[in-house]
Amino acid sequence: MVAVADVIRVLIVDDDPLVRAGLSMILNGTSDIAVVGEAADGTEVPAAVRAHAPDVVLMDIRMPRVDGIAATAALRKAPGAPEVLVLTTFDADEHVLGALRAGASGFLLKDTPPAEIVAAIRRVAAGEATLSPSVTRQLIAHVTATADDPFGRRAAARRRFDSLTEREREIALALARGCSNAEIAQQTFMSVATVKTYVSRLLTKLDLNNRVQIAILVHDAGLV
Repeated sequence: MVAVADVIRVLIVDDDPLVRAGLSMILNGTSDIAVVGEAADGTEVPAAVRAHAPDVVLMDIRMPRVDGIAATAALRKAPGAPEVLVLTTFDADEHVLGALRAGASGFLLKDTPPAEIVAAIRRVAAGEATLSPSVTRQLIAHVTATADDPFGRRAAARRRFDSLTEREREIALALARGCSNAEIAQQTFMSVATVKTYVSRLLTKLDLNNRVQIAILVHDAGLV
């Protein structure tokens, strides 16, 4: 998480040089965001992250050699990894869902207005998901509406969910409904600080990266 007064360091990963140039122009026009590096393919991401220490990575999903999903998964496994926002042309896309499962904090359409791109980067840098669980629900519903479950994802998700305490399950379900920490605190008669502790505990216990992944797990389990 980036301190409020700090400049947010951004790495742009996209195989289209025009997209990289456009994003750089937008972001470098702000006072609190700096583009510290660029990469043209997922294979370049590890070295670029080591060289530039970004806080946020804007990651294209479709790239020729190593795509954004694989690059995100590898990046998010490392300690102290930067947050990832994936860039896509289509919002209802199984590739977007794959990137979220891999640990991305959200996604941006490539035609997103500049002000919204800047706002999303600021939210991610502050430790907030840029994709609400309600949007996650719509995405999952669209992608899996007619799909079966050949890998037993639902059973596996339910086993993980069943390992939680009653209170942890309550918090997870609230996150999947799109509730904020303040709303959960009001519903459960706990302080916001206690809710934050529970969310952190859920992430650790379930070995997940962010609130979006908790919502996905709840949906995989068929509980909302």
